Amino acid sequence: MANLRTAMDSTFWDLNVSSPRTLEGAARTVPGEPFPLDGARASRALRIQQLSLLGNGFPLGIIPSYGPAAHKELGSFSLQTLLLKHATSRWWLGLIGQFRPKKLISSIKAEFSDIDDLEFPGFKDVAKHFIDKALYSFGLCSQLSLTPSSSLLLSTEGHGEKNGRRHKMMLFQKLPLHDLTLEAAWPELFIDHKGRYWDVPESISLDLSSLVSKSGLRYRVGLHKNSGHPKALNATDGEAPLSLMPGLCAKAAFSYEKSRDFWREEEKEEDVTVETDKGSFWRPSYDVRLREPHSAISGIIGGACAAWFGGRESSVVAASRGDDDISINAKKRSPLSADLFGSVCYTFQHGNFRNLYGDLTRVDARLDICSASAFASRVLNGLKRSSVDSVENPASSPRLNLIFQQQVYGPIVYRVDSRVLLDYSSGRRGPHVEDFICSLSYSLRLLNSGKVVAWYSPKRKEGMIELRLFEF
Repeated sequence: MANLRTAMDSTFWDLNVSSPRTLEGAARTVPGEPFPLDGARASRALRIQQLSLLGNGFPLGIIPSYGPAAHKELGSFSLQTLLLKHATSRWWLGLIGQFRPKKLISSIKAEFSDIDDLEFPGFKDVAKHFIDKALYSFGLCSQLSLTPSSSLLLSTEGHGEKNGRRHKMMLFQKLPLHDLTLEAAWPELFIDHKGRYWDVPESISLDLSSLVSKSGLRYRVGLHKNSGHPKALNATDGEAPLSLMPGLCAKAAFSYEKSRDFWREEEKEEDVTVETDKGSFWRPSYDVRLREPHSAISGIIGGACAAWFGGRESSVVAASRGDDDISINAKKRSPLSADLFGSVCYTFQHGNFRNLYGDLTRVDARLDICSASAFASRVLNGLKRSSVDSVENPASSPRLNLIFQQQVYGPIVYRVDSRVLLDYSSGRRGPHVEDFICSLSYSLRLLNSGKVVAWYSPKRKEGMIELRLFEF
């Protein structure tokens, strides 16, 4: 069913969404904002690992992606490939390369159009366009297994059209009942619910997360520190999110989730065995997570509290210097905050996703309450005042997430993720589609629950090809 843990993860800083803006292939959601679409969640596999596997199925190992560049003349279309990889039993290293062909093609075309009919440009005249550094981006990534239960990830990337580089470090420690993660990035890329990107100069986080128990209880505690003021990358107006402003935040959250089946057709051994003249053959579902038709309802409820330290002096300095990159939020960030969140989801699936066609139709409908306090305040204050509050706090309105999946042929599935804003305030548009993503996936039966996904977001005007594993 639709990923209920999105509610829990989005209250922290580690919920990654897919994005072609970086060679890492991901950006962080802004904490405290409406939950992102399930179809936008980034793959659990690192981008460099994805390219290593996807390259086997693409010509010359080149994977296309689509996303706006810092300069319009570079275009949105780009090509990525894994230039170098080296692996041992405990350590691996990889180099990613990216190339944007639009500017190169335009430059060469202009070179030919500016000459006389009887003359042709020389080799040097054409070759100089290939060495333009703005066309290329490179990223280096390395992972070291320190112990059987811990690992260290280091990465750096540079884009030719931009000054500076991106650096990232992650230390992961697996404990018997918890996961401990230390992450740092210079800078860290965030994306808000409107599709606007923000660069935070320095972001450091330390999180302790419990494993989901059989009872459905889960909790997390963490420390997060921002340094420097966020810079808008694709926004010309609006205020920077308060949660991205400088300061140290101590946060804790818990959640409890439960699900119940109305009916379910459990898979039996004879269902995956096919008898032919040549003998018996094993034919499992293309995806083990989609092998059983069912109808179910599930829900999650939780709470989060946060305490902020520092950051006020930095805001005053930024306001006095007249930073052109951001607009300082007029609202003051509360040093102490606590809130509740919740989601309820209904799922219906027809088919076992085993036959070549007509064997999978699935619908997920999930209602999200991102902030119980903001929603209650809006209801109690009345429609007139809530229309103002909803502008200041986007989490005050509930949202309905709809996911539709339909088998096209064999392992190919078409999927649409949409988010409907349920806003009945006076003077507003009323319920409307706030965001949606369409995708086409090819399930890999050998990976049990792995697939190659090609998605496109009309709102962000971005698209990628990814390898996703166990995304439910």
